Amino acid sequence: MKFWKIITKNFPSLLLALALAVAVWISAVIDEDPTEQRIFPSSVMIEVVGQDPSLLLMGDVPTQITLTLNAPESVWSRLTNQPQTIRALIDLSGLEAGSFEVPVQVQVDERPVEIVSYSPSTILVTLEPFASKEIAVRLLQSGDVATGFQAESPTWTPNSVTISGPESVVNQVNEVRATLDLNRTSQDIERVLSLKAVNTEGVEVKNVEITPKEVQASITVTQRGGYRNVVVKVVASGQVASGYRVTNISVFPPTITVFSYDPTLVDELPGYVDTAALDLTGASEDQDLKLPLNLPPGVAVVGDQTVSVQVGVDPIEGSLTLSDMPVTVVGLSEGLKATVSPEVVDVIISGPLPVLDGLLANDVRVVINMQGEEAGTYQRVPVVEFTNTDSTQLRVESILPGSIEIDISLFTP
Repeated sequence: MKFWKIITKNFPSLLLALALAVAVWISAVIDEDPTEQRIFPSSVMIEVVGQDPSLLLMGDVPTQITLTLNAPESVWSRLTNQPQTIRALIDLSGLEAGSFEVPVQVQVDERPVEIVSYSPSTILVTLEPFASKEIAVRLLQSGDVATGFQAESPTWTPNSVTISGPESVVNQVNEVRATLDLNRTSQDIERVLSLKAVNTEGVEVKNVEITPKEVQASITVTQRGGYRNVVVKVVASGQVASGYRVTNISVFPPTITVFSYDPTLVDELPGYVDTAALDLTGASEDQDLKLPLNLPPGVAVVGDQTVSVQVGVDPIEGSLTLSDMPVTVVGLSEGLKATVSPEVVDVIISGPLPVLDGLLANDVRVVINMQGEEAGTYQRVPVVEFTNTDSTQLRVESILPGSIEIDISLFTP
């Protein structure tokens, strides 16, 4: 009984002593591990949970929050080293199509931590139903084929694709189109084209998925009747100045398109047309000039009426022009024959004068290899072969014309 009286009498003093001890302990802990309030230094990404898979989240939804915490220094150290212990999320469970203000929930696994503030605290979300539909692909053509050519109707595959995405966006799509560029082409086209979804005004609709994303398009390009591509042959005359040599004669374009209202006139052309005479008399430097073309009556050039001719003239070493060298076709398959146009070419060869002086016409052969080719009309670049002489010292500077038309047909006994 006396013990309890002593306890009762001194109880206030005991409580005060206990409170003072706790205060001293708390003060010591705080001094050693002080609490700090600051902004979390790493980005806290916002997770979306509970979203109905048949709905799509629309608009620009914030992806991260700015977070201010109050925590001891030791806890700050752990949070900084393990930022994954902090989560921010919005829960869309049970939400249907529409717009909603959804609170951001922040979870911190470390303790003790006080969440002081974070921004944004709520997010406006809009949910839309997912939609898809099949739609035909439209192929547009841009540009024009080369003059004298015509394009057949194009084909493409697949002819239809599936578009998918938010219902309101899918409903804006009027057509899916691809564009095929024909600009100045003279050959058949095989091309893979990207697709684009557009609305009724032709403006591209974004945020829709096109499956597949590309189509394979093709178009056949043929030459019109009355038009023909022929080789340009430069007709050179005269001799350059003494002590100089012609190193190269080139023409641009090397082939041109000619036209006649009478198709037989262009069909009768030999596969080439001559330029006006190129007079090289006394030339001692490079030449760059325009030359007209010699065309038969009733035949006209499509486009520019002249061609650019460049002549390279250098001080000699030595050069030799072999005129009217026959063109030989090799490599033809059995049962085929070849007709070349022109049948002869001029070959300009350079090298040491002693070698050139000993060069005979039968030491030089102009050949075109047509191995593996079938019946048809081709344009090929001839090759010069040397026989019975040291060809390592000789250079073929130019072959006129630089391209030959070869007509391969079946041999008829």
